[in-house]
Formats: sequence, structure tokens, C-alpha cells
Amino acid sequence: MSSILPVSDLRNYNEVLKNCQPGEPVFLTKNGRGRFVVLDIEDYEKDRAEKKLLAKLQEAEEAVADEKGWMSLDELKSAMEE
Repeated sequence: MSSILPVSDLRNYNEVLKNCQPGEPVFLTKNGRGRFVVLDIEDYEKDRAEKKLLAKLQEAEEAVADEKGWMSLDELKSAMEE
């Protein structure tokens, strides 16, 4: 379960970090509104990898939509021979 704490709790950041577990980010609020998120490093790295993968997939979809990403079998064979 995620924790929601006021940003002022960072004065005692050890308590905030105790609440931050893999898969359970800590949300920090300022003036009653969401402002920051503290993540476990594994979750952060996983999110970055997923974002990178999604960007590559989007590039591939755009290339296919523009028909620039397609290659005939003969073109593939000649490219592999080079």
C-alpha cells in the first residue's frame, strides 16, 4: 500500500525512507496536493526501461505506418550478405 505524507516529513527523511519499499512508492504532498514521489531504485530503473521500450515500439509503429520500416525478402538477403 502506498504512503501519502506531507513534504514537511522530509525533515526526518529516515522515517520517509522506511515507508519506501519495492512496489510501494511514497507520495509527498505540499499544501494538500501531490508534489513528489519517492521510489525504490529498482522501481525507478524498471520504469525507465519500460519507458525506453515503449519509445522504441512507438518508433517502430511509426516506421511501419510510413512504410519505411518494410523490407522485401530480397532486400533483406542482400543486406545480410553485405
